[in-house]
Amino acid sequence: MLNRDTSTRTQLRVLFLPNYRVSLAEKIFPAADVSEQISTAGYEASGTSNMKFALNGAMTIGTLDGANVEIMESVGEDNIFIFGLTADEVTALGPNYNPHAFYERDPFLKEAIDLIYHGFFSPEETGLFHPLVDLLIHRDPYFVLADFEAYHHAQMQISELYRDQKVWTRKTILNLAGMEKFYSDRTIAEYNRDIWKAEPLTITKGPRNAGQPGA
Repeated sequence: MLNRDTSTRTQLRVLFLPNYRVSLAEKIFPAADVSEQISTAGYEASGTSNMKFALNGAMTIGTLDGANVEIMESVGEDNIFIFGLTADEVTALGPNYNPHAFYERDPFLKEAIDLIYHGFFSPEETGLFHPLVDLLIHRDPYFVLADFEAYHHAQMQISELYRDQKVWTRKTILNLAGMEKFYSDRTIAEYNRDIWKAEPLTITKGPRNAGQPGA
């Protein structure tokens, strides 16, 4: 829908890069300004993509979930955009959660959901997203509607901050500088200390035998 809009497509485009792999990641991570890590708090055990984005200078927007928690502790709350319910709040809300009430209460959210439901983004098949909307309004197992207002507010903060390139650049540098502990040697050493408990092995270079590969 955005890509075929002649009034915006020269300035804003949506791209999907299929078959995500290391060779693509090597291009995506350095190119990104913002990293979205928006799993519902308490639903995502951990993650490494957000670390790789942050290590390449991208600012993170996300919930207090998985590795986002470690990143916030490392880079500081001022250099990450945290939004939404905490894991404890999700648990407390669960039995009484009424997503339809959030839909009715927030005009901006209601308009967005209605556009999806009535086929604005799928004019060739207007009922395509009916099952998705029904799921969100009546069940919403991932509390998407509950987090929507906070997510929208965080995105507005990002848009405003990005206009001030001096401040944005400073935060990006501080974000990157705070990521020094996220490297594989430390991680493997901690895994070994806490889980594997393997004895370190010193590898010495011995003489090569004639006839062996590389001899």
